[in-house]
Amino acid sequence: MASHLRVVQVLDALAEHDRLVLDAYWIPSEDAEAADAVRGFDAVWVLPGSPHRSEAGVLSAIRTARVEGIPFLGTCGGFQHALLEYARDVCGLTRVAHAENDPDAEDLLIEPLACSLVGHESAVTIEPGSLAETSIGSERTVERYFCSYGPTRHLDTLRAHGLRFSGHDEDGHVRIAELPGHPFFLATLFQPELSGDGSRPHPVVRALARAAVEHAGQEQGATV
Repeated sequence: MASHLRVVQVLDALAEHDRLVLDAYWIPSEDAEAADAVRGFDAVWVLPGSPHRSEAGVLSAIRTARVEGIPFLGTCGGFQHALLEYARDVCGLTRVAHAENDPDAEDLLIEPLACSLVGHESAVTIEPGSLAETSIGSERTVERYFCSYGPTRHLDTLRAHGLRFSGHDEDGHVRIAELPGHPFFLATLFQPELSGDGSRPHPVVRALARAAVEHAGQEQGATV
C-alpha cells in the first residue's frame, strides 16, 4: 500500500531533518496476536491496510500500547481499530464490530461513510489544548484521506469512558481521537504519512517520534 511505502521515506526524513533516528520493525497482524508482540517497543503505529489479516492481532497491539503506556499512533484503519478496541475493552461494548471485517454484524461501530474519502483532502478543526493541537501546532489543518469507513454509533459512550474526540471535519464528523492521561495516544482518520511528497514528516509523525524517544529514555533510566 502507498502508506507502507511512504513510511520508509518518512523515517528517513525524520533522521535527516529532525535527527530522530528510529529503529523500526514491521509486525504482521497475525504475529501481533501474541501477548508480548509489541511489549518492549517505544512506540506503536498501526497503519491502514484493512481488512487486516488478523483483526485480533491489531486489537491486541493497540490494547498493549494503551494499557502499558506505550506511545501510539493509529491512522485510517488504525484509527478505526483504536475505537473498536476501546469500545470493546473499556466500554464493555463487546458485540460492536467493524463493517469491513464483519459486514453482517448487528451492532456496527465502524460503518461505510456516506461519502467515501478515498483520495480526498478536507479541513479538520482541532480542539484547543488537545494533544492533537499540541502535535499539529494549529487549530485547523487540511489533511489527506484514503478511506471509506468511519465511526457512527456509541460515540457518547466512548466519550463517557474517557476517550476524547479532538478533531472534526466541517460537518462535525469525528476525525481525531486521543486518550487523556496516556503519554501519547492519538488516532486520526486521515493519513499524515501521505502528507506532501514524504520529504518532510507530518507534525503528527514528528510528535510520535519524539514520544518514542522520550519513552526510550524513561525505560533506560528505569533500568539503570
